[in-house]
Amino acid sequence: MAKRVLAIDDDEDILEILNIIFQESGYEVVLSNTGEVAEHIRVIQPDIVLLDVSIVGSDKSGPDICKEIKSQLETSHVPVVLVSGEPGLAVIVQECGADSYVTKPFDIFRLLSKVEELIP
Repeated sequence: MAKRVLAIDDDEDILEILNIIFQESGYEVVLSNTGEVAEHIRVIQPDIVLLDVSIVGSDKSGPDICKEIKSQLETSHVPVVLVSGEPGLAVIVQECGADSYVTKPFDIFRLLSKVEELIP
């Protein structure tokens, strides 16, 4: 069964790139341009979450969503990778409990490698 990647980013172009990258690598991909999808994470059951820090038009920021995922018993095991161009990303990762990060603009192979490392 294919591993499921949930990508949350307000940039439609980034979502499309992530969709192509991960589908071609054999993953099932769920995309969202708002943070509201995080309310349904137990239903989606992703194997990993790729999350932007700033999600324009969403009530919650990426770190807020990350904290929610990590604070729930049913979802705390799901790896969260922040994918962002925000300065101070390493500090944000520590504060919200994310498992890792990749800076934008990202290298496709580095991102794939990071995901494969977190969900072998």
